[in-house]
Amino acid sequence: MADYPTALGASTPETITLLGRDLARDVMGEVGFGELAFWLATQRRPTPGEVRVFEAVLAALADHGFTPTAIVTRLTYLSAPDSVQGALAAGLLGGGSRFLGVTEDCGRFLHDVLASRDALPGDDAGWDALAMETVRARRAAGGRIPGLGHHVHKDGDPRTPRLFEIAAEEGLYGPHLSLFAAIGRVHPAVLGRTLPLNGAGVCGAALADLGLPLELLRGFALLARTAGLIGQLAEELRRPVANEIFLSVDLNNRSIPPEPNGEPPPAARHE
Repeated sequence: MADYPTALGASTPETITLLGRDLARDVMGEVGFGELAFWLATQRRPTPGEVRVFEAVLAALADHGFTPTAIVTRLTYLSAPDSVQGALAAGLLGGGSRFLGVTEDCGRFLHDVLASRDALPGDDAGWDALAMETVRARRAAGGRIPGLGHHVHKDGDPRTPRLFEIAAEEGLYGPHLSLFAAIGRVHPAVLGRTLPLNGAGVCGAALADLGLPLELLRGFALLARTAGLIGQLAEELRRPVANEIFLSVDLNNRSIPPEPNGEPPPAARHE
């Protein structure tokens, strides 16, 4: 008979165990959901400081207004009110390179830079030098720095300094946050303009400093956004706007002839 070992959930007729603990007696009412999510991903119980930083990340990413993920969730619910799971899934599927996915992209980017070094800087001057080298190399390669810039918070994302502060208070301000902060200090000299360090990026740096698997960083962003999307649906029930959004497009569309060869003009293409 096949054997499928797991340290996660398992059941017998009498008990349910989770992470080696009795679910009913040792977990329910004793372990918060953020702590449990961290524990499930790492299979080690986090410290109180780690829980605080992790839950700060979840709060930072839960909801950010009428983003595409929120709008598509509301519109899907308008189309299929019998499928809450479909509405939530539609919003989560929109977590990609422009929204939510930046958390993973930034964490991976910072990790790759750090992993290429034999030794890490010991002071701000050293971090600034590494950041300058990193930004210059990225620009020369024609790439962007993940976590740099925001379409609304052009003068500074309020989530970023707060997460730096929380991580420092808990002694969890590690190399990923140090490099990210240094990129914020030096990039104007390379790019010729000042861009904010955005909340999604600092969340990726903080999660990487917590030692969470890089492959799962986007999953944590989606976990946070699930709570936000449930909130969007709850508000849609109380104060619906999805039908107005639908009608504003449907009643204001303009028919035009097809483009030659079926190709959109360059100005209409996404980046």
